[in-house]
Amino acid sequence: MNTHPQRLLLHNELHARPRPPLHGPHRVSMFALLRPAGGPDPVDRLHALCRDYRLPEPSASQGHFFGDFGSFRLKWERHGEFDDYTVYRAGADPANPFAQPALDALPEGWVASLPGECIAAAHVTVLGPATDDAQRLPPPLAFDGDSLIAAMVADASALVFTDLQLDAQGYTRFLMLDVNTSPAHTGREVQRLLDIEMYRMMAMLAFPIARAVAGQLDTIERQLTELGERLETASPSDEPQLLGEVTHLAAMIERLSGESSFRFSAGRAYHALVRQRGSELRERHLSGVQTLTGFLDRRFGPAMALCESVGNRIEVAAQRVSRASSLLRTRVEIEREAQNQAMLAAMNRRARLQLRLQETVEGLSVAAITYYAVGLFGYLAKGAASAGLAIDPETASGIAVLPIGVAVALALRRMRQAIMRRQNSDDELEP
Repeated sequence: MNTHPQRLLLHNELHARPRPPLHGPHRVSMFALLRPAGGPDPVDRLHALCRDYRLPEPSASQGHFFGDFGSFRLKWERHGEFDDYTVYRAGADPANPFAQPALDALPEGWVASLPGECIAAAHVTVLGPATDDAQRLPPPLAFDGDSLIAAMVADASALVFTDLQLDAQGYTRFLMLDVNTSPAHTGREVQRLLDIEMYRMMAMLAFPIARAVAGQLDTIERQLTELGERLETASPSDEPQLLGEVTHLAAMIERLSGESSFRFSAGRAYHALVRQRGSELRERHLSGVQTLTGFLDRRFGPAMALCESVGNRIEVAAQRVSRASSLLRTRVEIEREAQNQAMLAAMNRRARLQLRLQETVEGLSVAAITYYAVGLFGYLAKGAASAGLAIDPETASGIAVLPIGVAVALALRRMRQAIMRRQNSDDELEP
């Protein structure tokens, strides 16, 4: 049996990014950096870190890495637009769970040397197992009490608290209280929280574009409405100007679509990942506190709905411009057909006139040729009479008028028919 050359690679991809198990207490720090276009490869800095700690370096083709550096563990993943780094560090102070985050274990200056711009960052502290009264809310723990978000997750196996606010260093903080979860399950739950924060911020990149495009779409839609009204009463002389306006609007919409289509498509994909990770948390409501997914549905959902709406408006505007262009083109074609018909009618009138003129000229030609032919025949009769023949020249000329006229008319008719047959034959030979 022949094996596909990429079978092993594709199979191992399912197990390429394992979520490390976590034993509480534990601290986790994550930050995601947008990769600069044409900038240095972040793998180079990862190689330098591995060399400093004498660890195997990831290959240039790898899109992920996980290494144990002794005092901390580091996970790196490459995504389509960004790289995320997650630092794991055992231990935490229950009285001050976000003191000395896991990020502090990295060598000084290493994070600052990484290329790219930070788009998402979060700290997660895992404490546990919790006491029997874990159903009650803990002390404020530096969270904003007015915007506290909390829920039981993993079928009530753990509790999660956050306020989705940025601390002084620009990190979102999550506190997880372990009730009855295994280390592997805890690792997966922490990763889901980090994914929600990371993909939420990536999805929000589409929001400022949507707001900017929405203002331009308002102008375009208003112009389209005015253009449709003018099309109803426009005269043929207005059509070139209308065609220029339609072309200008089509160019504007094409530009907006080109500038925003990728970002809106990416936003939809990231939004779907946020919703998927939220459903995988399997939240249960805590009395008096909103859940994480409930908060995101009320605050994050409308922003994504705006992006989706603006994307749909671009498509609708493009369709309206296409219909206006088709309508204008139909008007031009109808008027052109009318002009062509008027031109053909004029040509037919001129052809009939030419035929009448030709028939008139032909009649005059018969008379003129007959006149000259009879005159020549009269000269012949006079010559014959002078030679002694008993011929009256005038009588002979009068008798010759009719046969000569008929002969001339028949000769001209035969000549015209020969010319028409030759013309028809030439027309048939032309492609």
